[in-house]
Amino acid sequence: MQKPQEMITSRQNSLITLTVKLADRKHREREGLFRFDGKKLFLEALAADISLYAVLLRESACETILSAAAAYELPVDCRLVTLPDALFDRISEEHSPEGVIVLARPLAALHRTLSHAEWVAETPERSASRVLFLESVRDPGNLGTIVRSARAFGVDLLVLSADCADIYNPRVLRAAMGTIFAQRIVRTPDLAAVIAAYGAGRVFAATLDDKAVTLGDVPFRAGDAVIVGNEGHGLSPAVIAAATGSVFIPMAAGVESLNAGVAASVLLWELCRDTGGAL
Repeated sequence: MQKPQEMITSRQNSLITLTVKLADRKHREREGLFRFDGKKLFLEALAADISLYAVLLRESACETILSAAAAYELPVDCRLVTLPDALFDRISEEHSPEGVIVLARPLAALHRTLSHAEWVAETPERSASRVLFLESVRDPGNLGTIVRSARAFGVDLLVLSADCADIYNPRVLRAAMGTIFAQRIVRTPDLAAVIAAYGAGRVFAATLDDKAVTLGDVPFRAGDAVIVGNEGHGLSPAVIAAATGSVFIPMAAGVESLNAGVAASVLLWELCRDTGGAL
């Protein structure tokens, strides 16, 4: 990898102010960029050939980062700059900065927004044998954990309601540990309608109602999907009604519920074990 040719020392520099602003979703959407911090994510992005806009290096860690990334070349239009340690630490989102902050462009080929009509026209479930629907999962750490589990268990497609956390939130990216760079994700404004139109198999809502079957007693088939809901409120009546069945995770007495990320991981383990996922 080439060495940086530019040193930025001012907090008021336009690239620095842009980097800081990308912590907010509205600025990510306005600028068409997102940011992430840390050497592992940087190397994962390079390996995945993500479109990088800028790479900011901590002066004292510069040689270490460049050495770790020696096998890669940055895009010709990607800025590679060095920052004094004090300035880098001020804008870093890590408690113990590893020395690299990256600005990248969204992964348009993998991460898309589809209306109900577009979903019906494209039927993306045809190319997916394992699908996970998510409704109103707003905690970025939970969403990142779910993305990581989905990738680990061989899930082909994640479908998110519009009010889920932003997949480019830095906390999502950290929790997903680079798997976001390879996971197909669709966001839709009408999740219930998309679920009702799902034609590849059955769709099971993770909820405890009078028709719910114990997880483990349902033999999942290729094409089947599961739905996980909000951390506090679960699934909406409209989404439950759109599903073809429901399942619940049995738990010891006195435990009300599981964390959304944990619940999704348990469900995905069963789904992918039954359907020949990457286990």
